[in-house]
Amino acid sequence: MRHLRVEFPTRHATLVALDDISFDIAPGEVLGVVGESGAGKSMTGNAVIRLLEPPGHIAGGEIRLMGRRIDDLAEEDFVPLRGRHIGMIFQDPLTSLNPLFSIGDQLVETLRAHLPISEKQARERALALLTEVGIPAPETRLAAYPHQFSGGMRQRVVIALALAAEPELIIADEPTTALDVSVQAQILALLKRVCAERGAAVMLVTHDMGVIAETADRVAVMYAGRLIEIGPVNEVIRHPRHPYTEGLMASIPGLAKRRERLYQIEGAMPRLAAIPAGCAFNPRCPHAAERCRTERPELLPAGAGQAACWLHDLENPLPRRDNLSQRQDEPLEDSPRETAR
Repeated sequence: MRHLRVEFPTRHATLVALDDISFDIAPGEVLGVVGESGAGKSMTGNAVIRLLEPPGHIAGGEIRLMGRRIDDLAEEDFVPLRGRHIGMIFQDPLTSLNPLFSIGDQLVETLRAHLPISEKQARERALALLTEVGIPAPETRLAAYPHQFSGGMRQRVVIALALAAEPELIIADEPTTALDVSVQAQILALLKRVCAERGAAVMLVTHDMGVIAETADRVAVMYAGRLIEIGPVNEVIRHPRHPYTEGLMASIPGLAKRRERLYQIEGAMPRLAAIPAGCAFNPRCPHAAERCRTERPELLPAGAGQAACWLHDLENPLPRRDNLSQRQDEPLEDSPRETAR
């Protein structure tokens, strides 16, 4: 993806939902995309698979899949790519599956739509897919309907549908949000295994840093439709370079020390119609200076990754006013409730 821009024209103004997004995902790699609600995570995935709701459209940049540019294809030329080369795992499996058709029929239809195989071969392949994603007694489950599955099993079926035609890219849009932690761990392990065994590239969209730490190889942090930090997952989690990422990590409770109050990022993410000039995070940033309010930073080298922050300008770095990682390590007084216990 290079300099992707997605716009929504309205009667009053043109809203920019994604602004200059650039990244790569290698075969066999899991790229986690994280940020607050409204940051543009799902919008990025929808732009790749061309599921933007009108009047939203790609206004600039380009998207390439295995070297082939796909963002400028006509709709009739792009449709064969969905499912066959780009798989999608949606957030809510209950609404992703057709309640009027059995699981087997939906898998068979998907397989026959993308692969030149007979119905018998498709049913055999569907049985193998259900076995691969860990559905118990797959022979009998082929005839079952979505409402007869638990949430975790429905999500496994959705993953099987996404894997059916062995796509090169899988977009997983918060696939574990509605699942309990034990099923969530199983689904994440399944995604990692599939990625490793099949060499598929996975774009994992989530708001959960724990999921990112468990699953991703690299992580891209988004804010207000912009990419503000990207790098190896261990580097970003242990040594965040952008103040927004520092705030996200500082707000996570630790196990080593009891604290009365967690760190909180002041303010809220701006609406699309009111994104400030310069760095979009500047109204909430503890380091913000006049330059941040007038000049938008590009992604700059920062440690093992990149961060869109003037703190990392090689020629004229912005001075730090505070260190959230140090603040997070400072001992806090025990709360009265804990002391009473």
